[in-house]
Amino acid sequence: MEAIIKQVDGLSLMGKADSNHWIAMDASENVGGNNAATKPMELVLLGLGGCTLMDVISILKKKRSPFKNINISLKVKRAKEHPQVFRHIKIKFIVYGDKENLKPKDVERSIELSSTQYCSASSMLKKTATIEYEYEIVDA
Repeated sequence: MEAIIKQVDGLSLMGKADSNHWIAMDASENVGGNNAATKPMELVLLGLGGCTLMDVISILKKKRSPFKNINISLKVKRAKEHPQVFRHIKIKFIVYGDKENLKPKDVERSIELSSTQYCSASSMLKKTATIEYEYEIVDA
């Protein structure tokens, strides 16, 4: 994997990797940015969320689980001292589907496989952070 990042204006940056899609990044105004785009550490958190959610969706599809949609929310606590790494991450999966036929054990196993085997982002972030997973099944 390779990437490039170009300075646009001050701390406003544009970057792209192998997929060839540009993404904007910026910093808060109080540190010299324009607050015009997503911050790099937010991208790290979004990367974790996307990685684990794609895993869980794929695993549930392979299990032929009757879910309709899945959303996740992520909350992070960072170290107070620099480099302010992530210390605790809470990921909550909201699984929408037929509550009577959607098996909680399938959801749990899918999350477990993502967190222990498949999600590269969580494997890296576990080096500095505790990652907590929970889920809720909502009748759709």
